[in-house]
Amino acid sequence: SAGCVQFCLLTASAPKYDFNSSSAEDLPPPPPPPPPHLPRFTAAAQVRVTLTLLLCALSACCNLAVLYSASRNHRKRSHVRLLITNLAVADLLVAFVVMPLDAVWNITVQWLAGDLACRTLMFLKLVAMYSCAFVTVVISLDRQAAVLNPLSINKARKRNKVLLTVAWTMSVVLSIPQVFVFHVVVIDSPKRFIQCTTYGSFSSRWQETLYNMLTFTFLFLLPLFIMISCYSRILFEISKKMTEDSLQLRRSKNNIPRARMRTLKMTVVIVLSFMVCWTPYYMLGLWYWFCPAGLEETVSQSLSHILFIFGLLNACLDPIIYGLFTIPLCMRHMYFVNLGLTDILTHIKCISSGSSKMSRDLFCVQ
Repeated sequence: SAGCVQFCLLTASAPKYDFNSSSAEDLPPPPPPPPPHLPRFTAAAQVRVTLTLLLCALSACCNLAVLYSASRNHRKRSHVRLLITNLAVADLLVAFVVMPLDAVWNITVQWLAGDLACRTLMFLKLVAMYSCAFVTVVISLDRQAAVLNPLSINKARKRNKVLLTVAWTMSVVLSIPQVFVFHVVVIDSPKRFIQCTTYGSFSSRWQETLYNMLTFTFLFLLPLFIMISCYSRILFEISKKMTEDSLQLRRSKNNIPRARMRTLKMTVVIVLSFMVCWTPYYMLGLWYWFCPAGLEETVSQSLSHILFIFGLLNACLDPIIYGLFTIPLCMRHMYFVNLGLTDILTHIKCISSGSSKMSRDLFCVQ
């Protein structure tokens, strides 16, 4: 499963003996086959469940607060707000699907919800994780367009709607194989055990590794490459503008970046939080796919639990980052609304900046 190290249910085959051997009766009886390794609700798993439920509550509250804040003013909707709203929805999918599923599954250890729920929840789980990655990519592309081609800001909302539609569509389409790969497996020895797994869906291990690598590529490597490319171009463009010595550029340096750079800083922090939170766990998954025996011998279960919790932390950080960058502006806006001066101040700000459309749309989070 993408984003989560799967349990492997291995059934030991009975040893084959040579009954035609003349000395077979002199040999000691063969030892019984070892029982399959079944997962247990360990102390580390209990800590994981507790932290996951806490993160679930925190993420749900914070992202619902972001949606509430974004829906308060229907008259002015910046394209940045549209992106943050979609990111909050993606994070809520993680909070309401991935986190509770992981917590309950660790408590029950085995799968008790049936085959249909197995396929459906594995599909929704991957949709949630894809959507977080792809919406973050759209935010990076939007910031790149804002810095490299600032005159296209009037088309930003329409462009972002198209990109967000593509992001959500890809999240659904790329998750469809989960419905066919995952299924319920039942074993009866040493005791009856039911699990939702990919066991038996691939005829060879290389096929499973290929599927996991394709998922890993679309879920992490490709988004990471696009994000790094976007912000590398942004940094290069900003550095180039700062080194140019002309009156026009110095004037734009004083007027344009204040609002735009605030948005850029916020999106950089959001992208960095995605990279920092999920990179360790995906690297662990990469190790598991190619060398599972070495991973089990080297990495403790406690460390894998910690890295997974650290990845889930990303869904909580996004709304907190948004709040840290926007709460002062929101408080200022509420104060001016009470005085009835919002429109006057906005008009004065637009006149003084010399670009009303740009000033309204750079980072208006009212």
